[in-house]
Amino acid sequence: MVESTDLKQYVEGGEGISVIRQSTNCRNWNNIAYKPGMSAKNVGAQKLSMNVATIPPGGVAYAHIHVDFEVMLYILKGKVRHEYGPGLTKVVDNEAGDFIFIEPGVPHEVFNRSDTDPVIAVVARSDANEWENIISYDRATGTPVG
Repeated sequence: MVESTDLKQYVEGGEGISVIRQSTNCRNWNNIAYKPGMSAKNVGAQKLSMNVATIPPGGVAYAHIHVDFEVMLYILKGKVRHEYGPGLTKVVDNEAGDFIFIEPGVPHEVFNRSDTDPVIAVVARSDANEWENIISYDRATGTPVG
């Protein structure tokens, strides 16, 4: 996949309404592929961002924490597992059709439960800066990194 840093190239319109037409994945973060989505980077959003994320078969988004922002997901396709909480000792499994809410500050690691099919999800964040306010979480020590 070609990494795209100019996310404005995908945007049409402006002056009150911006549009991104159907697009393909163009960038990665923590083993997750993303469509361009909308954020401060391309539409001037100030309080939220939204993307479509794809976790490849057998993929893992390594442990991390969202600092001071909420995340909501809607699973379009596939089966996903979140291991979460202090020491990542809690587990919740979700599949297509499920909504997920992740509170700020909750450590979590995300697993695609299939070795053959991707997980595809709509991701909405109450942070227009997407990944800038995410820190790593050390699963072994149970402590934030960064």
